[in-house]
Amino acid sequence: MQLDTFFERFDAVIQSPKRIVLACHVNPDGDAVGSVLAMSEFLSGFGHEVKMVVANDFPEFLHWMPGSDAILVFEKQADACKQAIAEAECIMMLDFNNLSRSGILHNEIGKTRCMRVLIDHHRDPDEKSFYCIYSNTCVSSTSEIVTEIILHYGKALLNESISTNLLVGIMTDTGSFAHSIYHPRTFELVSVLVEKSMPYGYVHEMVYDTMSENRLRLLGFAINNRMEVLDEYSTAIITLNKSDLESFNYQVGDTEGVVNFPLSMKKIKMAVLVTERQEQIRLSFRSKGSFSVHELANKYFKGGGHTNAAGGTLTCSFDDAVALLKSVLPEYKEMLNQEE
Repeated sequence: MQLDTFFERFDAVIQSPKRIVLACHVNPDGDAVGSVLAMSEFLSGFGHEVKMVVANDFPEFLHWMPGSDAILVFEKQADACKQAIAEAECIMMLDFNNLSRSGILHNEIGKTRCMRVLIDHHRDPDEKSFYCIYSNTCVSSTSEIVTEIILHYGKALLNESISTNLLVGIMTDTGSFAHSIYHPRTFELVSVLVEKSMPYGYVHEMVYDTMSENRLRLLGFAINNRMEVLDEYSTAIITLNKSDLESFNYQVGDTEGVVNFPLSMKKIKMAVLVTERQEQIRLSFRSKGSFSVHELANKYFKGGGHTNAAGGTLTCSFDDAVALLKSVLPEYKEMLNQEE
């Protein structure tokens, strides 16, 4: 959808007060939480009654974010989430582009017939289901898109809390500005947000320097005991089963960022983290250069994402998931070993 068309329709959505529900993907990360919080405050300023719903809780290191205590978590507040969704006159989906990515919210949102809006940066959106769409895969994050939307209505609307939440979203989805920067505009927007947000040093500290002892020890264990380097495929795999996680009193978000560490090795082109929890096997993929982990995750692991960052899920045993991952690597050997 062209931007002019998006804003024409978005204007029609927000011009009169409505009951609006904002939803993001299952296992919310900094970008999902940041974009939802910012959009909620922005819409509330136009007189809308806004409810934010997520399928499950988000990492503890994001709970300090302004307004996060108002987010409804389905696993804890199912009735309130169902009521909000059922009464919604508009549902905005941020940071995911297919209902299947909303976890246990899938069925509740699927029952509705109200207007839907999509704001996202992932590939292959389900365009038929939405009244208006802002989808751009060539940006760092959904928070970057939300920043552009708010700026369309005026820089003065970027107050401290909105700017802080958007800054966290961009910061976390780029690995603290280490990847997924496709153009200078990202830094231009970050400059605007830093000017208006809480002090940058404080924001960075709250996201990256508030680890629990258990989380830090889990990271050390993962690298020292559960990382396998496959030189033949320029790949490193970290595997953490349910017993491993329980040994370190795993909390939501404790494995956030673990998959990035193997990429610090010069010889590694792709890193994969395999974790076992909630009767599912989750795989997180990261890559350097042009190798697309999106294609791999989409083809074999019911997932996808971006060229250098993607995820997937399986419902098989943990050992079978690891075996499947290793079995598909020969198909990508030549691409993984190409010089950039």
